[in-house]
Amino acid sequence: MLIDIGVNLSNSRFDKDIEQVIERAHSAGVERLVLTGTSVEESLAVVAICERFDNQFPGILLATVGIHPHDAKTLSPSNLAALRELATHQYVVAIGETGLDFHRTLSTEKQQVKSFEAHIELAIELKMPLFLHERDAAPKQIEMLKSYRDNICNGVIHCFTGDKKTLFRYLDMDLHIGITGWVCDERRGQELQKIVKNIPLDRLMLETDAPYLIPRNMPTKPKNGRNEPAFLAHVLSGIAAVRAERIDEIATTTTATAIKFFGLTK
Repeated sequence: MLIDIGVNLSNSRFDKDIEQVIERAHSAGVERLVLTGTSVEESLAVVAICERFDNQFPGILLATVGIHPHDAKTLSPSNLAALRELATHQYVVAIGETGLDFHRTLSTEKQQVKSFEAHIELAIELKMPLFLHERDAAPKQIEMLKSYRDNICNGVIHCFTGDKKTLFRYLDMDLHIGITGWVCDERRGQELQKIVKNIPLDRLMLETDAPYLIPRNMPTKPKNGRNEPAFLAHVLSGIAAVRAERIDEIATTTTATAIKFFGLTK
């Protein structure tokens, strides 16, 4: 069994065949999908998807709720209240996607910091883990996380693509690391391929970030170029190619880690 901890299943690219996407994931051994909330609207959407398919795929779909740093400018008391209410839903297992993105400042740095702080405080209040995004903002993000770390129950750096120094600073805070198909990319993923072996196996989790980041180690890629959870095994094999453990050991341990991290039942 594998668990995909980051799937953008509310993305419009899945509108026409979402049921088949879930079925293919299950047939490929990906038995649980954590759907990512990136705004209040998308958080409502992923929770609705969980509800919609609960009878057909019981226990398979879970969700996070949050406002992505790109949309930090939309933070308001009413939106924060909506996230707080959504977070109590039975399918919701983490607060996020939240964090800082200074690569594309679609919201200002000030707006992002304010939103990130609100998410951290919400996660602490509700005793829920954080699902974290970060790009070109590690110093500030680490500074903020450090100031709250004693009160944060847990956190995962989703789709980690940083350097070795940044990785170790996150690990020093006892955070988890999510790895995507970036590790399978022979062009952009070379640095990650060198350092992924430094992640303790019990702090590593797998994700596709579908429909983005299709694994480039796939022998045959879909014509539409869309990534989907059924392809998670290619992320697993990409990680196994640069680590010492057997592929089955990585699969078993990362699944157990995700179950523990999100407070799931086996």
